[in-house]
Amino acid sequence: MKKILLVIALALIFISLATMGFSQSDEPAVNPHYTDAIGIRLGPTSPAIQNGITYRHFLNESTALEGILSLSNGFGVCGLYEIYKPLPVENVQWFMGAGGYVAFVNSNNYFGGAGIVGVDYTFPSIPLNLSIDWKPELNLAPRIFFEGSGVGFSARYIFGK
Repeated sequence: MKKILLVIALALIFISLATMGFSQSDEPAVNPHYTDAIGIRLGPTSPAIQNGITYRHFLNESTALEGILSLSNGFGVCGLYEIYKPLPVENVQWFMGAGGYVAFVNSNNYFGGAGIVGVDYTFPSIPLNLSIDWKPELNLAPRIFFEGSGVGFSARYIFGK
C-alpha cells in the first residue's frame, strides 16, 4: 500500500512540475468551440495508458487539461496539460502537451511521464470532437523504458460551450 501511495504522490508532483514548464505566447487565441467534452480513446495495447475514457476541459482559449482513464488489462490514470494552436483549416487545430501517469496492469505498477502531440477537429453543427494523437510514455517504475507506440484516436461528446 505504501508503494502505491508513493507512486501516486510522485505522479502528482511530476504532473505539477510538467504543467509549470509551459508558458503561453502572445499569439491570437484559438477558439476551441467548447469548454468540456468526454468520450473514448482508442489506441494500441502496449503503453501503460491504453484504451479508455477521455475528458478534456479548456482552462482558457488555448490551454486545456485532459484526463485519460485507462481500463484495458488493468487500471491507469493519465493527466496532461495541453496547448492548442490554430491551423489554416476551419475548426481544426493542433496541440501539444505533457503530463504523467500511474497504471496498474497485469500485477505490475507503472509510473512515468507522457507527452502528447495531435490534431483536433470540432464539428460546427453537432456536439462532437475528434482527435488523433501520438502519446509517447517514459516509464520510470518499475524500470525505465520508453514506449513510443501510443498513437490514439478520440471521439468526445461536447457538453460545455
